[in-house]
Amino acid sequence: MSSASRFRGSFTALVTPFRDGALDEKAFRAFVDWQIAEGTHGLVPVGTTGESPTLSHDEHNRVVEWTVEQAAGRVPVIAGAGSNNTSEAVALAEHAQKVGASALLVVTPYYNKPTQEGLYRHFKAIADAVDLPVFIYNIPSRSVIDMSVETMARLFEIKNIAGVKDATANLARVSLQRQVLGPDFIQLSGEDATALGFMAHGGHGCISVASNVAPRLCSEFQTACLAGDFKAALAIQDKLMPLHTALFVETNPSPTKYALSLLGKMTEDARLPMVPVSETTRAVVRSAMVHAGLIN
Repeated sequence: MSSASRFRGSFTALVTPFRDGALDEKAFRAFVDWQIAEGTHGLVPVGTTGESPTLSHDEHNRVVEWTVEQAAGRVPVIAGAGSNNTSEAVALAEHAQKVGASALLVVTPYYNKPTQEGLYRHFKAIADAVDLPVFIYNIPSRSVIDMSVETMARLFEIKNIAGVKDATANLARVSLQRQVLGPDFIQLSGEDATALGFMAHGGHGCISVASNVAPRLCSEFQTACLAGDFKAALAIQDKLMPLHTALFVETNPSPTKYALSLLGKMTEDARLPMVPVSETTRAVVRSAMVHAGLIN
């Protein structure tokens, strides 16, 4: 892919701001601008961190549109287009392409537990329906199933299957996937805490939760990794590690939304079944933000 170099570095798995139960368009657009100004290399709307399970299809599509419009070509937009219903995922993918997204992020189907052949056919159907690069989102902790390296290799034979967001937290997978699929298969970490090791194994970047809160530090971290300066990256990792932990003390994205409320970027409103974090978690998040130099 000639555009492969666009998909490198720190990509923010964007939260979706709410106010009084509705999408907060003003806060979202301002948030996109802030992310880009802080050096984020790319944006990923309506993933799990964006509370996609509780967005209607109309809301999902609107958030993708807002992201593309506000980014205005400054950074690539990898639109979430996942579903455990293949026809629904195809419809989301087609809409994302229509409104100008740069690529798609498609999660392995959750709950219905397809076989490896089912996974292959699901992703092939989506890739065949669009021209955009497609990233496989492999997250066994949420989807239950784990796409095998062999299935990824089959999918990589399809012209617009571009790579993977790997949230297995198994660093050996990076090298195994690189060995079988080669260095042109774009591997993006989906787990902030292990991104340093992921990059050392040959990764190309990270779709990050922490970069919602610390976009400049996450961007500098990825830039150092891509330059092979792991000493500089380790120093940033030491600043960010408490934050990586704190943002998952309770289920993502509630701790992240609380952190962003402290920065004045949005309310901490979430949609049920997600709820605001406890006082104990608030203290952990605040402490991690102080450690990273984000607040006093």
